[in-house]
This record gives sequence, structure tokens and C-alpha cells, in this order.
Amino acid sequence: MDLQLIELGPDDRELIGRYVAGDAAGLVDAPWRHALTPYRLEMQLRHAWDGAPGRRFVVVAGRNDVGIASLDYSVLDNLDLAWLGALIHPDVRRRGYGTAAYEELAALAGDMGRTMLGTDGWDHERTRGFAAARGWAQKSVAVNRRQHLCELEPGLAERLYEESVAHAGDYELERIEGGCPAGLLEELAVATAAINDAPLDDLDIEDEVFTADRVAAYENTELASGHRFYRVIVRHRASGDIAGLTVVTVDSENPARGQQEDTSVVRAHRGHRLGLLLKVDMMRWLAEAEPQLETLDTWNAESNGHMIGVNERLGYRVMGRELQFQRRA
Repeated sequence: MDLQLIELGPDDRELIGRYVAGDAAGLVDAPWRHALTPYRLEMQLRHAWDGAPGRRFVVVAGRNDVGIASLDYSVLDNLDLAWLGALIHPDVRRRGYGTAAYEELAALAGDMGRTMLGTDGWDHERTRGFAAARGWAQKSVAVNRRQHLCELEPGLAERLYEESVAHAGDYELERIEGGCPAGLLEELAVATAAINDAPLDDLDIEDEVFTADRVAAYENTELASGHRFYRVIVRHRASGDIAGLTVVTVDSENPARGQQEDTSVVRAHRGHRLGLLLKVDMMRWLAEAEPQLETLDTWNAESNGHMIGVNERLGYRVMGRELQFQRRA
């Protein structure tokens, strides 16, 4: 098959435009998804996520663009793992382009020494069939939920704040806009590692190792890529330890949209409704700092019943289910 993957970088304006057009074609599968923009793609390629920009490709058959592809990986942990993705234009599916693209991606991952491969796709029979036919085993389900702020019950955040703070008398909240002070990073890294307790189901993924440098790099990357950065932490009054945290980023290109990043509570401090407290205080803060904000998106493993319960109380509703697969190279 005459198919090739053309890799693009942050300065490849023409290829960025072609990639964005290919991504837009995928909205037929997930019409609720926010469309990728050239600026946002450039920022992803230029500033990366957690130290690794990943690789992006336009999939070309003959002289025609037929889709887009991606290869993502960490350079800090899980050094055997690569995450593959290919999106073929709906008009030219079932012609073998997806299979060929995945074969090319797997070969590139092999060249990088990655022996465990992962991929995902929206919950649909064709996703399951494609994966099963190529030896991918389903390992988990992730769910995209969205909070439409204008549709929330008036006073919801205040009511839930009063409810949760009544169970958290031994704790106090602290808000941090932008990057954290350097002196806070070491203890913040310890608290951030609590996210490793979130369920992975059957995914073969190592715990992430968080250091002060990694936390600082994550914050700097988000800020450099045009996101406004908000963090709420909760401290245990007696010890002064950080007991939990939550992060939201707001897209400066389209400030009506935000992303709920990690929310985690350190194991020794669970049982005091701190997860709910953190998220409702974030809602209260954003109502003041970002009054134009319309939506917040979040992702959870479908098996993460506790956090899903919190999110549903906050008015998040399901937009789509993502099936996650793995196999050995």
C-alpha cells in the first residue's frame, strides 16, 4: 500500500493546517469534542506535556491526506510504553489505511525501544472489532465528562462548600495562581504522587515518579503553552502537610473552555470530603477569576467510583466513553 506518515513540527505551518483538518474530520465520531486549532497544536508540539512532546503525523495515501496519527510516550517513567493513535477520514475508512498506519507507528515505537503499546478509541463496535482483529486487549475504560457552568443549580458551589467544609475542620485551603513558589515544590511533589492511587484497571502502567523538578516543568509547560493555571491545595492544620490538591487550566485562546486536571488526596487524609472541598473551592475561585468560563472537561477511569460521585454532584455529565487497549510489540 502506498501510504506514508509525514511527521510535523511546531514550525510546519502547512502540515499543522493539514493535521488540524484531519482532526476536524474526527468530530463525526465525537461531535461534542472541542476542535483542535492550529495554535493549540503548535503549542503541544513546541512545549510538550510532562517533558515529552510526542510525535504527530499526517497520513498520506498516494497524493491524498487520509488521516492523522500520533505517537506519545514518557521520558521520565514507563520507558517501555508508547501510546499509538490513528484517525482515518470517515470517507476513506475500511480500505486498510488504519491498519497500515498502526503498523508504521508500531515500527517507529520499536525503533525507540518501546515494547508495550497502548491505544484507545471511542466506545463503538468498530473500535472493538478493529482492536480485537489486531491483537489488542481491552484493559480499561475512561470517561469524558463536562461541566456546563451556566446550567448548574444557582448556589450549588456555595452549598457544597458549606457541606464539605463542615467535615474538614482540621484542614485549611490555599489558592495558588500560576507557578508555585520554589519552596513549595518538594512537598507538592509528595502530595501529587497520590494520583498513583487512582484506578488503572488492567492497564500495565508503572506509577509515575514525581519530583520538584517534574512539578515545576509541568507548570511551566502549561503556562508557556498559553494556559492560565489555577491550583488549590488543602493543608492539615496540625502538621502543615499538604493533604490534597486540584488543578484547572483555562485556554487563553478560547477562555470559555477549561480543563480539570488532577485532583488527588493523600491517603492518610482521606475520609474528610477533601476532594469535594477542593473542587468546589476551585469553582468558587473560577467564578471570580474567570467569569467567562463556560465549560470544564475532566476524565476518569470508569471504575473510579469515588471521584465520579464527586463530579456528578458538581454537575458533570458524560460526553463519551473511551476504550483503552494494550498489547506487546
